[in-house]
Amino acid sequence: MSYLLVDVGSTFTKAALVDDRGGLLARAAVPTTVGPGRDVLEGVAGVCRALGPGGSVPDPLDPAERDRVLVCSSAGGGLRLAVVGYERAVTAEAGHRVGLSAGAKVVHVATGRLTTAGVADLRAARPDVVLLVGGTDGGNAEVLLHNARRLARSRVGAPVVVAGNVEAQEEVAAELARTLRRATLTDNVLPRIGVVHPGPARRAIREVFLEHVIGGKGLSRGPRFAQLVRAATPDAVLAGVEVLADVRGGDVMVVDVGGATTDVYSVLTPQGEDASLRKHVVATLWHARTVEGDLGMRWGAPGVLEAAAAEALPVADDPQLRSWVERVHARPELLPTTAQEHEHDLVLATTAATVAARRHGRPGAPGEAPRPLKDVRLLLGSGGVLRHAAPGAADRVLAAVLADHGGGWRPPADAGTRVDTAYLLFAAGLLAGERPDLARAVAAQL
Repeated sequence: MSYLLVDVGSTFTKAALVDDRGGLLARAAVPTTVGPGRDVLEGVAGVCRALGPGGSVPDPLDPAERDRVLVCSSAGGGLRLAVVGYERAVTAEAGHRVGLSAGAKVVHVATGRLTTAGVADLRAARPDVVLLVGGTDGGNAEVLLHNARRLARSRVGAPVVVAGNVEAQEEVAAELARTLRRATLTDNVLPRIGVVHPGPARRAIREVFLEHVIGGKGLSRGPRFAQLVRAATPDAVLAGVEVLADVRGGDVMVVDVGGATTDVYSVLTPQGEDASLRKHVVATLWHARTVEGDLGMRWGAPGVLEAAAAEALPVADDPQLRSWVERVHARPELLPTTAQEHEHDLVLATTAATVAARRHGRPGAPGEAPRPLKDVRLLLGSGGVLRHAAPGAADRVLAAVLADHGGGWRPPADAGTRVDTAYLLFAAGLLAGERPDLARAVAAQL
């Protein structure tokens, strides 16, 4: 028996076929075919054909084989989340961190009482889901109720996940129900100061994403694609990092350099002083993801140079690199063909990875400590630029991250490096809930 694991991205659909012991049988990638009149299931069918002859790969369209086909997706922009909270440094920040850990791209954060202008800004952000938070349990409920009333009367049509003061949730639900808003209630993301409780909100966001978002983006003509998708791709990857950390028995950090964003994941086990850390207003998420929307290899390439200048990295002054950035930004499908173009891409990747790692590791707010990454034992690289790099080139990118001692964070002291060349993290994450034994076997190959 084999299992088909598929990641449907906006540009490429990637797939891995594993046997009933978690061994990798084959992998493939084809264009996703997103666009007017197109159906992302064409990309899914394409990877199935590329993986092997008919009959050797589970059929995604056969309901009898549903348990053997697990799909995640970031097509159509993935999951766009807006956070509406109370104070930026407290509940809104907690909601922001939880949203990122749920695999969302946080496109807007509103704090305090929503005004007419605030609602207009929220609507302009075009969120797929609104995470409504505010107040610790038993604390202030006025702002949470006010924002629920404004959302109920607004023209923001996205479903709402309510993860604020649990003692006010019935009133919040009643306000949203007055205008038939789709609302899901879950536990408070910040039940008390210094404690972030991400699990229930993360699950609720995932369920709303699967029920309301995937089927509503026009990615496929029928319901089958929505029935296949189990998670947003970043959520699956974080689950894969969690499995990998468990298999490795130590802290793991992942830098995923993409065309539009650079994502950093870390799964840490607090020890010593970190284990009893309570001085942060919003406590550290030990299983965390940050998304740098201005750092990427193609759509985000100009942002890499801007960030390099802001971080005083010398690459920002290279005119030839700047010319390459202008070309790939205008034509994201462009691939390097000369030695110099390959070197430009590696410089971009190194800069994006370094800046993203700095932002992930730095204190989240004034007075907080840096994220405790010093005990990370594995820095894993991901993303096409690293997977397809010449031998040793990806190692240079990751080595630069570990050698970055002047960026306002503390790099891991004794970490090894690897690259997810077979793109298996998402596969391990998809299997984690259904077949944890296979998930561990897949992660062990990284």
